[in-house]
Amino acid sequence: MATEDKNLPARDERYDAHGIEQKWMDRWQSDPSLYAAEVNSSKQKYYVLEMLPYPSGALHMGHVRNYSIGDALARYMWMNGYNVLHPMGWDSFGLPAENAAIKNNTPPREWTLANIAAMKTQMKRLGFGYDWSREVTTCLPDYYKWNQWFFLKMYEQGLAYRKKSKVNWCPKCATVLANEQVVGGMCWRHEDTPVEQRELEQWFLRITKYADELLHDLEKLGGWPEKVRIMQENWIGRSEGTLVDFDLGGTIGPAGSTITVFTTRVDTIFGATSVQLAPEHPIVKDMTARDAELRAKVEQLIAEQRKAKEVGDIGAIEKHGVFTGRYAKNPYNGEAVPVWVANYILMDYGTGAIMSVPAHDERDYEFAKKYGIEIRLVILPQSSDPEETMAEPQLPFTTMDGILVNSGEFSGLSCEDAIQNMSAQAEAEGFGKATVTFRLKDWGISRQRYWGTPIPVVYCQKDGIVPVPEKDLPVILPDNVGITLSGGSPLLNVPEFLNTTCPKCGGPARRETDTMDTFIDSSWYFYRYADAHNDKGPFDSKTIAYWFGADGIDQYIGGVEHAILHLIYSRFWTKVMRDMGMVKNDEPVKRLFTQGMIIKNGAKMSKNLGNVVSPDDMIEQYGADSTRMYTLFATSPDRELDWQDEGVAGVQRFLARVYRFFVQNADPMHPEWRDPVPGNLEGPAREIQRRLHRTVKKITEDFESRWHFNTSIAGLMELTNQLLNDIGRWQEVRERQVKLTGKANPAGTAEIPVPLIADVQHKIALLLSPFAPYLAHELWEMIGEDASTMLRQSWPKHDPALAAEDEIEIPVQINGKLRSKVVVPAAATDDQVTQAALADEKVKAAIAGKQIVKVIVVPKKLVNIVMK
Repeated sequence: MATEDKNLPARDERYDAHGIEQKWMDRWQSDPSLYAAEVNSSKQKYYVLEMLPYPSGALHMGHVRNYSIGDALARYMWMNGYNVLHPMGWDSFGLPAENAAIKNNTPPREWTLANIAAMKTQMKRLGFGYDWSREVTTCLPDYYKWNQWFFLKMYEQGLAYRKKSKVNWCPKCATVLANEQVVGGMCWRHEDTPVEQRELEQWFLRITKYADELLHDLEKLGGWPEKVRIMQENWIGRSEGTLVDFDLGGTIGPAGSTITVFTTRVDTIFGATSVQLAPEHPIVKDMTARDAELRAKVEQLIAEQRKAKEVGDIGAIEKHGVFTGRYAKNPYNGEAVPVWVANYILMDYGTGAIMSVPAHDERDYEFAKKYGIEIRLVILPQSSDPEETMAEPQLPFTTMDGILVNSGEFSGLSCEDAIQNMSAQAEAEGFGKATVTFRLKDWGISRQRYWGTPIPVVYCQKDGIVPVPEKDLPVILPDNVGITLSGGSPLLNVPEFLNTTCPKCGGPARRETDTMDTFIDSSWYFYRYADAHNDKGPFDSKTIAYWFGADGIDQYIGGVEHAILHLIYSRFWTKVMRDMGMVKNDEPVKRLFTQGMIIKNGAKMSKNLGNVVSPDDMIEQYGADSTRMYTLFATSPDRELDWQDEGVAGVQRFLARVYRFFVQNADPMHPEWRDPVPGNLEGPAREIQRRLHRTVKKITEDFESRWHFNTSIAGLMELTNQLLNDIGRWQEVRERQVKLTGKANPAGTAEIPVPLIADVQHKIALLLSPFAPYLAHELWEMIGEDASTMLRQSWPKHDPALAAEDEIEIPVQINGKLRSKVVVPAAATDDQVTQAALADEKVKAAIAGKQIVKVIVVPKKLVNIVMK
């Protein structure tokens, strides 16, 4: 089809992925403004972001899938005229750098920066469209200075504080872990290492101040996956209940002589037949201080509880307990109830003490049956008939739909009314109050490791804790520190860092040697992207107001494993900044997408399993376009992807077919190449046009809604196959007729017009560009366009009239059984469809001699003839 032009170089029909990709990578590298977000733009903004990686040294296929999703979306939004912010950076503090330093005798900074350079090279080779002018590296002082600045601001507001507490300790990491970093009793990084409990002086951030808001504002996050919102709701763990004081009747020790229990069912308190304490409750320590026998039994309970935590299911623990020999007074009825210590009571839930009501709680019932503790019924089921005697229920009876009995003045009340009245009495008489508790605890941020942000405080013998003045930030992390896994933070062994002068009194002082939890870095990094080089503050609020608006990042993409660890901290950080007047948005992220995991041979890719696929190997064998496109084609992005190398090869074969179609049919020098597509096309030309506009419609809808890029790419494949088949058939017919007639353009040839071929190729190149940008640019240039402008080309639009079918096939049923199918015009009325169905030969034969009761037409879908 192509006209001959001696000025155009002949193109090889073979698809040379590496040659094409190298050519365009070189061009893109020479244009740093290509993917840069516009400054002071009047365009509508769109902020798309993938979670930043830890610079481990090499990308894995999970990275490639994540970034391919974000890159496809960014390119789509550029082509729809948005001012797109699509940045990338490095979550570069953390334990792996220290572990590598120990193993390879390489300083963490050197190891980290080398890894960043290597991974950045991989990202560029994959063709990801990042605005590298906004790159953020969290281990550099120009970033962590602002971690320290935020800490000082929170310290001023009482949000950062220091206290001694029990902490989670990973012996392999040799540092403290936040509650969120303990998974099933194990370290989140070392899944085979049980977490220990230690008592240390630590720095905390008062995230619990925002617990109610963090929970309530989940309702604003309609663009988040429901499973993530449920995970956060469960982690925050709000419980409404009552605090009630049980008096031990005398001094026990430093912890006092009152046991405060938290209960969500104070309505059952007349059925409390014991009080149970967590093994590590302070009052238990007082009791065991002078009772060696009791202490030994409690230590056994502690060991059992720790083992259950290691397994990860404390709820399934075999319940054991020990009676302390003491009694506590129930303030509602004055009854003395025995005090027990039980291994299923946790110190970090509520107050670490419960009232045990066996008749109305499954765990308490099991415990009471085991140890012969009284079981007293105080709630009967609510009867629908007030005159009917309520039957005793099967125990334990745990529902709230009941009436109080055996409960003094509260007998006869419903459970809900009793809770309200009994809570009010507790507060009025000073032995308790209605309250709300949360599973969420304050965020412990102290880490006894080197490679992290130094905490900007000093300790002065005269003035105690003294914050470092803002003018002295950043507190620089020293280089070349000897790293060991013992004796606390390595910074303790660096005198020039440790020893300093008190900024308040001028006397000698020592620096804090703990560093910050690395989740500090990732809690606000996406704000820094918007103003990455600001040296006056973390960012400019006006700039943030443009990029974040009222709702936050337009689209955030990352793994569901960060649903609690990272996302709840970033939500907290945003609310703190809002209250400081720095931002106007309540939430950091408007829409969240969690991509599925990549597995191979039925298991998550892991070095230990030997099933890791290297992106570099795939690129070397198949090219970057095929590699990234396969991660989008193999399945929908929210599902697990079972990796198959042959699938990448299949995508490469498809791209080769697209390339061959362009080489064989692109003819930008043809005089009709830029003419409008003729109207009223017929035959193969009309079918090609219909398929083209339907494909544009399909892919556009996928980007705007469900992100089923796998079906988008499948649509492109179907379109390309049809083009190759139809155009090939037409060319064969034309060549055969030329031979028979001797004419260049024989009459009766169903020719496919050149302008239609041009329109098809322009639209295919644009549709392909979010998925395979290297090849798309090559094709764009091949059809005579300026490829340097492709990213800002308008996304193709479909014409509904041209996408519509001219004729449709409709099944015909008789009494619900399929009998035939009829082809009718797409615009046919119900009457016309009925006439066509009744005129069908198969239908006529089936209804001969029978009475038609009615004909039901489901427009464009079905005809059902009801016979009698």
